[in-house]
Amino acid sequence: MAAHLAIRRLVLDGQVPPDVFKSPLAAVSLGLFAGEPWLDLCYAEDARADADINVVMNAAGEWIEIQGTAEGATFSKGAFLKLLDLAEDGIRRLLTLQQALFQDTAG
Repeated sequence: MAAHLAIRRLVLDGQVPPDVFKSPLAAVSLGLFAGEPWLDLCYAEDARADADINVVMNAAGEWIEIQGTAEGATFSKGAFLKLLDLAEDGIRRLLTLQQALFQDTAG
């Protein structure tokens, strides 16, 4: 977000073309903790999680990166799909907050 705000100033000053901006994106970290999908675990939870997943998506709903590993235990496809659904929801909320911030700082 800080890079967006800095580059936007360069666009407004005519130093960078406006098409430099692509679809907004956001990233989240997730985990399976005590068998349940969690969004944005704190360090203590993450250190004890059964699985650790990182997901990046853009505002168009396209996946940019999915990285994950079973750490404490294996997990099922169903658990993985629940994590992806949770990631998508978290990313959409982040993108909404980002958009609100960009509108509040316009100009």
